[in-house]
Amino acid sequence: MIKVGIIGGSGYTGGELIRLLLNHSQVEIDFVFSTTRAGKPVTSAHQDLLGQTNLLFSGEVNPKVDAVFLCLGHGNSTKFLDENTFAEHTKIVDLSNDFRLQASSNWNGKTFVYGLPELNKSKIENTDAIANPGCFATAIQLGLLPLAQAGLLKGEIHTNAITGSTGAGVGLSATSHFSWRNNNVSWYKPFTHQHLGEIGESLKSFGNPTGKQYFLPTRGNFTRGILATSYTRFDGDLEAAKSLFASFYADAAFTHVSEEPIHLKQVVNTNQCHIHLHQHEDVLLVTSTIDNLLKGASGQAVQNMNLMFGWDQREGLQLKAGVF
Repeated sequence: MIKVGIIGGSGYTGGELIRLLLNHSQVEIDFVFSTTRAGKPVTSAHQDLLGQTNLLFSGEVNPKVDAVFLCLGHGNSTKFLDENTFAEHTKIVDLSNDFRLQASSNWNGKTFVYGLPELNKSKIENTDAIANPGCFATAIQLGLLPLAQAGLLKGEIHTNAITGSTGAGVGLSATSHFSWRNNNVSWYKPFTHQHLGEIGESLKSFGNPTGKQYFLPTRGNFTRGILATSYTRFDGDLEAAKSLFASFYADAAFTHVSEEPIHLKQVVNTNQCHIHLHQHEDVLLVTSTIDNLLKGASGQAVQNMNLMFGWDQREGLQLKAGVF
């Protein structure tokens, strides 16, 4: 058993992380740190955990835990680590975007490995610091990595991805308010979304040229999940594309290629990514879908922890979707 700490446990990703770790056979939650809820029951923020835990939010950090998860707003992880020192053996998994790009991956002598297991499994197994990928970035990359490795992304790449309201975080805003979001769909940050940087670095990591990417993010009128569709020019036939993807994900624990068209409910409440391929003339359409809070955040964080400690990737993540 290892002891872990969670920093910023009152939000959506923190709540999902607590839920997963409470059911992990190798983990004991040592503390859940919160500056605004110290002393209050964890269930005061996460009513779905009633009867599962008696943990209280803590105002103090135990620096000797075996692993710590940072569930903080973007830009706050670096500040927190500057102000709090952990033991040399403590492994860090950061769920913000502070360390995802190569230019910002080094901090205080540590190099944060980009935590996409389907891309960096061996590096993750041999590091003590992880930069957990973004939710859009995870869904889009998993749909494009096999093509990038094969050098087949030379043309323009067009992506549209729709996400649930939990992707905006637990805090209320004009575009996450129920009366605005319900029965409504809209795009935002067209062609400039912050996840483009990490996507681009991963696609180029194979050393092959890649075309310009055009990404249009969309807000959906549902709570969780991401459905991403990417299309680009493809010279081969559909069977060649399927063979390429099957080979790339042959050993993947959670990413699977479906012969049938896919939909969001297949993956919500799981750490799965499902992919489907469709060809129209010389254009290949790749659809990928994930749960933004699990494979796109907390589930992938646990998957990375499992790899760092040498456990089965699936430990604590054997979750079934509710498709009915």
